[in-house]
Amino acid sequence: MSETFSGQREGEEVELIFRRHMMTAWRGLLWLVAWGLIGMIPLVVWRDDQRMFFVWLGCLGVGVVGMLYVYMLWHFSYYLVTNQRIRQVRQKGLFRKTVVDLGLDKIQSISYEVPGIAGGMFGYGTMLLQTQAGSMRIGMVRKPEKTYNVLQDLVEKATE
Repeated sequence: MSETFSGQREGEEVELIFRRHMMTAWRGLLWLVAWGLIGMIPLVVWRDDQRMFFVWLGCLGVGVVGMLYVYMLWHFSYYLVTNQRIRQVRQKGLFRKTVVDLGLDKIQSISYEVPGIAGGMFGYGTMLLQTQAGSMRIGMVRKPEKTYNVLQDLVEKATE
């Protein structure tokens, strides 16, 4: 990959960019359904009043905005793996994000777990990166076996 990013060091190359599984954004869909149902209450109670349709549309609009907000948080949160480090970028709101860097040479072990049939069916799992200082747990990783193999190769190269 020949991608660049803010804070990139000289000689550092992007090897992999991945996000958590899209299923982590389920709250957005729940928000949409909840507001759609809330908007149905006045529509059912006051059947003859045609203005209640617009109340329902307003509630549905609130649900769509909430769903888009959750999607935005998911989309702008990612893991960037270079030949030197792993960078975790997490969007925490409209104007707040956190960034954590973990040097590949600091990683002592990597493991992953696929939770039964559901994880295998939907293609997600949990990765755990152990260091002397602590661990980084990455939940709901898409294609964890592929990500695990790439990380293992990069860590091996970094520690040589």
